[in-house]
Amino acid sequence: MSLFRNAKFEISIAKPGDLPVPDGPEIAFAGRSNAGKSSAINTLADHTRLAYVSKTPGRTQLINFFRLDCGAVMVDLPGYGYAKVPEAIRRQWVGLLENYLSRRESLVGLVLIMDSRHPLTPLDRQMIGWFLPSGRPIHALLTKADKLTRNEAAATLAAVRRELATLGPQVTVQLFSSLKKVGAEEVEHTVAGWLNLPREELPAIPAAARLGGAGK
Repeated sequence: MSLFRNAKFEISIAKPGDLPVPDGPEIAFAGRSNAGKSSAINTLADHTRLAYVSKTPGRTQLINFFRLDCGAVMVDLPGYGYAKVPEAIRRQWVGLLENYLSRRESLVGLVLIMDSRHPLTPLDRQMIGWFLPSGRPIHALLTKADKLTRNEAAATLAAVRRELATLGPQVTVQLFSSLKKVGAEEVEHTVAGWLNLPREELPAIPAAARLGGAGK
């Protein structure tokens, strides 16, 4: 069983008032523009264009809902933090994100996408700050790990884990590479735990991440 494969698009919304009536547990994916969120979603779903990958960061302005085979919903939130969008649009995104993350009762956890070369930006910290009071889990993906050497990737993971450890077990973190397809199994096991699904039916997590070519 693959948790995210066969995800099917359901609806896009631009305003909090357009949110659909909850129908199953929701897992949100959020991240700074150009951090690799769309690529991570496509890798997890084993689909080349499930989430739109734009060459222009900040293009995704909607909340997109995708139904999973298990009945849960994967929710792709707008990328945040791109400086060249108009201020009015940026304010609209902030309002949409904060409203969804703080008020959506069907939301069971947040997958936070961070570029492994630039983790824990002020906007990433703001996102964590919005969601942390909910008591729900946050799982951070340090994407583009293939762009680091093995030593750099390991050091970055250790540093981020040390900092996030102060927030308690509610927040977890891992390396991820869409290019090398490394880390997908760990994400699936984490989210399956949030959904109380049998993890023994998922692909096993490799004993060690192999970011082929990264160990320079």
